[in-house]
Amino acid sequence: MQKHVVAVAVAAAFSLPIMAHAAEPQDEKGVERITVRGAFFGQQAAAGTKTPTLLINVPQSVSVVTAEQMSEQAMFSVADVMQYTPGVSIGLGEDHRDQITIRGQNTTADFFVDGLRDDVQYFRPLYNLERVEILRGANALLFGRGGGGGVINRVTKVAEVNQNFTTLSAGINTFSAGSVSIDSNHSIDEKQAFRVNGVFDNIDNHRDFKDGERYAINPTYTLHASDDTTIRASYEYVNDDRVVDRGVPSLNGAPLEGYRDTFFGKPDFNNTTLEAHIAKLRIEQELTDNWSANATVQYADYDKLYQNLYPVGFSDLDNTVTLDGYKDTTTRQNTLMQLNLVGQVSDGYFEHTILTGIEYGNQDTENARRDAFFAQTQDDQITFMFSDPLVVPPKSLTEPVRASASDVTFTSVFIQDEISLNDQWKVVAGVRYDNFDIDVLDAIEAANGAEDGNNGMLSSSDTEVSPRAGLIYKPAESVSLYASYSKSFLPRSGDQFLNLSIDEQALDAEEFENKEVGLKWNLTDALALTAAIFEVERENGTAQDPNNPEASILTGTETRGFEIQLNGQLTERWHINAGYSNLDGEEMGRVVDGQVANRDLAQLPEHMFTVWQQYSLNDAWRVGLGLMYQSEQYATLNNEVELPDFWRVDAAAYYTYSEQLSFQLNIENLFDEEYFPSAHNTNNIATGAPINARISAQYRF
Repeated sequence: MQKHVVAVAVAAAFSLPIMAHAAEPQDEKGVERITVRGAFFGQQAAAGTKTPTLLINVPQSVSVVTAEQMSEQAMFSVADVMQYTPGVSIGLGEDHRDQITIRGQNTTADFFVDGLRDDVQYFRPLYNLERVEILRGANALLFGRGGGGGVINRVTKVAEVNQNFTTLSAGINTFSAGSVSIDSNHSIDEKQAFRVNGVFDNIDNHRDFKDGERYAINPTYTLHASDDTTIRASYEYVNDDRVVDRGVPSLNGAPLEGYRDTFFGKPDFNNTTLEAHIAKLRIEQELTDNWSANATVQYADYDKLYQNLYPVGFSDLDNTVTLDGYKDTTTRQNTLMQLNLVGQVSDGYFEHTILTGIEYGNQDTENARRDAFFAQTQDDQITFMFSDPLVVPPKSLTEPVRASASDVTFTSVFIQDEISLNDQWKVVAGVRYDNFDIDVLDAIEAANGAEDGNNGMLSSSDTEVSPRAGLIYKPAESVSLYASYSKSFLPRSGDQFLNLSIDEQALDAEEFENKEVGLKWNLTDALALTAAIFEVERENGTAQDPNNPEASILTGTETRGFEIQLNGQLTERWHINAGYSNLDGEEMGRVVDGQVANRDLAQLPEHMFTVWQQYSLNDAWRVGLGLMYQSEQYATLNNEVELPDFWRVDAAAYYTYSEQLSFQLNIENLFDEEYFPSAHNTNNIATGAPINARISAQYRF
């Protein structure tokens, strides 16, 4: 019955027309002009593809969420953005980092900013973004290691010449969480511009004791040194300090109900802080009429602390709760360099868009962990009588149980050719070569000496070749049918060295193979459709050990699925954005007692459906309505705890007082549904917020 209801809802929503964009004509140089029209429903190209290719001619599934859409739906985190993206589910991330599952591949590292790796574990702000691009499928050719299920690329705002504006935004919700931001662009002269984005967030929600603060600032500078040369420089500072809340435990195979607000930890201990400095320089150069290049250098310094007590068990018979805990610190310095060369040429028979480039990176990381130590149990875990709020017995911290330093160096070379055979057929083919070296020092093992056969020095070197191939058939200019094949790899990181038993298999890189067929259809200038069927196989992968959440196990997986997304305009006044995904993922090759015993993948709902509609009543007033459905999902790979399915309804109202001043009201969970949107393991399960409202204003001058 449930599946029937979902199917009817999806069919009804997808029978509605939506907005799209016809392909733009080419200029004298043969470069496709990229134009964005309408509101937030029609990004025609993605910076993550690294070429000016229209999305209709890209043989993979891509979603783009613009700054306007994020603002109008009151999105404040990567998780908020992903909730309205088909094929992507969110994780709790231990409440100190972004964590998502794309096409069955759980990741905390497949994040990029302006095409550069952004794999430090933290909550990424949205205040300085033009858009978020979700590129599904194995993406090693464009992004390097990882990205087996897809990648998230954040595109930041840049200073624009010949524009002068300042936008002030402020808002507060019924939990007293508030935000103030500024976006100010100043044209110095016809060749120079300066822009600054800044934000201050007061963090709060329905959970007891949950609070915190985050502020960030991002000045950028643009110089058009000549007609062919553009230089862009930026610096970002992020400071985040918040209480860590890892949700509620489970009971009898389901999330513990009736304690939606209860904090299972110690608020004066559960804390995470981040301080980040990120400096970037980018040069864009038109070399000839047909060739262009861009080079980017980025240096970033991150200082991260994370400490918490969290539930690992609950007994309703004894009325007890069991907590575990630790303190974890990480520092990292990233130096990244990237050079891309793009050419649009003809060999006399076929048209080519050639992309080639090199990438170099060095990442130095130091990490240490101390366990909680309870005097009563002489251990890092303790079981005690449950109360609301908890009265946690006294504890201290041990000496470091982990102290590691890693040095990662990677070098990459890649080339890709998009070949237009004729008006109907296009071929995309490319290959990437990666060399990845990592040296790890386990300081504790090193201090213990080498008598046990382990001197604390671990190292690995991986050389990988990642191919990509795609075929596109265009029966009409506004329609493309495509098939694609791609591979990606993921070498072991420093933490994985310490969480796995060190043997030959554990040192091997993970491998991903993605097969996909899809349809992209611009019905008219106001109608569009994208759909894809895919299969992802993962070999020598890692998953959280269900019996020890702090460790990993080796496993192979297979995910099959279907995605469809509609984005657009029913009438001049009525817009809609809808998406649906059907996902089926399981282990490969698990045998118990001589029998195949593959388990379903964790945090992978079979059905996910979202629709957001917005209607303009007149020039001053607009209203919005959103619907979200997520079917059941397992909390971990052992399939012992299941998060129930849920529906959630959101609403919004917008009032434009003048060209300068506007107001909006966003209501989340309109019917006060009790639900559990995500988990980290069987006893760390997030509770959905009850009905809440946010009012905000924006002033532009």
